[in-house]
Parts: sequence; C-alpha cells; structure tokens
Amino acid sequence: MTTQILTDDIAAAVRSIAEGGLVAVPTETVYGLAGNGLDPTAVEKIYEVKGRPETKPLSLMVPGVESIGRLCEDVPAAAYALAERFWPGPLTIVLNAKPLVPEIVRAGGDTVGLRCPDSEKTLALLRSCGVPLAAPSANPSGLPSPKTAAEVATYFQGSIDAILDGGECGLGTESTVVSLTDGRLRILRQGALPERDIRRALIRTMKIVGVTGGTGTGKTTALESLAAMGALIIDADAVYYGLCRDSGEMLAQIEVRFPGVVEDGVLQRKKLGAVVFSDAQALGDLRAITDPFVDREIDRLLSDHAAAGGTCAAVDAINILDTNLMDYVSAVVGITAPEEARVRRLMAREGISEEYALMRIRAQKPASYFEENCDYTICNDGSMEDYRRRCDDLFSKILKET
Repeated sequence: MTTQILTDDIAAAVRSIAEGGLVAVPTETVYGLAGNGLDPTAVEKIYEVKGRPETKPLSLMVPGVESIGRLCEDVPAAAYALAERFWPGPLTIVLNAKPLVPEIVRAGGDTVGLRCPDSEKTLALLRSCGVPLAAPSANPSGLPSPKTAAEVATYFQGSIDAILDGGECGLGTESTVVSLTDGRLRILRQGALPERDIRRALIRTMKIVGVTGGTGTGKTTALESLAAMGALIIDADAVYYGLCRDSGEMLAQIEVRFPGVVEDGVLQRKKLGAVVFSDAQALGDLRAITDPFVDREIDRLLSDHAAAGGTCAAVDAINILDTNLMDYVSAVVGITAPEEARVRRLMAREGISEEYALMRIRAQKPASYFEENCDYTICNDGSMEDYRRRCDDLFSKILKET
C-alpha cells in the first residue's frame, strides 16, 4: 500500500473512510489516526496499526454539538454548555454512550469521549463522510505524538491509506479530557485546555446573585430567601474559615506577613483581627493573600453545582464588588442596616464586646458604598416580616430575568 498525501482532496479521504480505510487527520493539537467510528472492522485496524491495547477505549471525532444527542444518552446540560463554548477545540467530553457506538470503541465499557477538532480540513471531512471518526493520536503507542504530516508518514507510510496534510499543529499537546457521565465534572486528563477555563464556562450557565453588605446587616435572612427558591448558597466567610482550618499553604502565607498569628497550625483570628481591623493597609495585605484561595474554592463549588444540573446560586461576600466573582454574577444586592442594630446582632451572635463589634463594623464599607455600587439594595430597618417580603420579591424578580 502507498500512503497518499492529500492537501485539498477531501473527497479522496472520504472514499478511504467509506471503504474502511485509515486516514491521518490534523487537529489543533496533534495529528489523529482516523477511521469510521461506527465500523468495528475499521476501528480494529486502528488498534492494530498503532499497537494500542484494545482495553483502552477510543474517543470519537464529531463535526459539532448536534452529534452529542445522536451518540450519547442521559446527557447533562453541562455537556452541551461546554461543547458550545469550546468546540471546535481541544476538549474531549466523556458521556454515556448509546448502543450505536461499537463495543470495540468503548473497550467494553458504557461511555465514549467526543471531540470536535479545530481544523477546517478535518471538519470538512467529518461533515462529508457523515460518520464520527475514531481517531487517537497518529503515533505508534509509546512514541511522541506527531505535529506534522511528515512525522505521521515516518510512522505509518505504507500502512494507512492517506494523510490529510493540514500543516503543523499549533498546540502540540493532546486535548483535555473531562467526564460528565454521573453529572459531576471530573478531569480525566489535563491537556491543552486549562481546568479553570472549563470550570468558568460551567459557572456561566447559571444565574448567580451576589449578596453583599456589612457584618450584622441581615444577609443570612436574604440568603434563606434565595435557598427557598432553589439556589446554591455559598458563604464566602465560611469558605474563608474552612480554608483557615484546612489550607496549610494559605496559613503559611498569612504567617509570613503577620508573624505570630498562627500557632501550632491554627489561625488565631482575634489576634489577626486586632491587627487588620484597625489598619487599612494590613487588611489589604491580608485580602491579597486570601482572596485568590477563596476565589478558587468558590469557583469549584459553583462549577460542581452547574455540572450537577444546578441553574442558580448565591454568593455572600462582603467584598464581592472587588473580586473576580463580578465576572459572572447576574446582579449584586447590597444589604444595609442601622449601625446600632448591627452591633447588637454581632454581639449576640459571636459573644464579643461592643467595642470589638464596633471596630469590626467601622473597618467595613459604609451603607452609602453599597447603595452607590450595587445593582439593588435592601435596608433591613423594619420588621422581620417586612424584610423577608422585600427579599422574596426582589430575588424572585432577579431569578426570572433573562
């Protein structure tokens, strides 16, 4: 067999695929070794030519999002959201396969990975041949993945039908592989697409309300209203305190900047508070350390919720207007209340002195800041019944907005 080098002859590549042959194809990452993914005989040739164990499943190349429903079942909304955002591109999504997908592709399992390559020639081939292509990297197992047609020819000249020459692949790194088979996002292989980008794309599928305001204003009641409407509730303070307990890396950075506030691996919160609540520069330094850790954990919680089918969430954060969360919140609601009421609530809740409560409150933004910068504000200055009603009315309106 003589392996043809094809440049623009997509029709010749289509004929090879239709006849059960193998064609190496370009992608934005590396070249793939492609055959008809619905033809068990063609797929068997791929395993044979590559020397790949048949216990390792293959992914299928598809021309677009419309192929997901044809090949997979029980597909979560998150899968469509990721495909819409990153296809064509270096993302393989593993889903539950329909019986249409041959057992040899699935290596006897129940799942299949789908990939839409960012190569005009390969997309043209996929649209023309009308079948998904099983296409692992075009290299013998154990050898480097090829980035050029010439490298593919070095490996497979005479053993495959053709090579569709699309020039040099730009990334040279395999796609990132994620699983959504059980409704939960899992990264199976970190490749060219960063995990953070994937998680942020999932977050953007939801309606997210930011709730902010000073300590003791009544944000808990506002969040209860949102929870009753089905929103995931994330308390940034609770996230922070959890990290103070569990993140040795964050505590180490705090100890470097504020020596003596971490004792035997435990953050002494009152000792730290005595420093930062009376010194704006020190408070800014603390936030510069802790905010990135908090942001990452909130991203994880939000994207996990979206991957599980969640449609709305609320994040309670005093400083939300100054964080990366503003990239994807639908609206920010500021909660305010008279200072004397805040002091009473804080003393009762945390068992602290009036002096310490005032110090904490006065280290935070005034009510005017939230009134000027938030999309909406609610002043908790009346009866609890009236306050709850205003929360219900406003949040219902926000969640219904498109």
